Amino acid sequence: MAKADEAQVNDLERIEKRLEMLDDRIDNIDSIVTAVAERVMKQPITFYVTCNRCGHKIEVALIGVEKPTK
Repeated sequence: MAKADEAQVNDLERIEKRLEMLDDRIDNIDSIVTAVAERVMKQPITFYVTCNRCGHKIEVALIGVEKPTK
């Protein structure tokens, strides 16, 4: 019975460690997305996408206006 309890404790510790790693990764992704959003707000960005089926070219423009800071 003690081995089963120890195995459960080890499993819980492993799950806790993985959750902490996932939380760190999500924080990093959040930082990257924030940096990209700030950059987009400073200048226009244009994407050119070509349709795989018909070959039609699509232009997507993102234009942001940065609000002045005080």
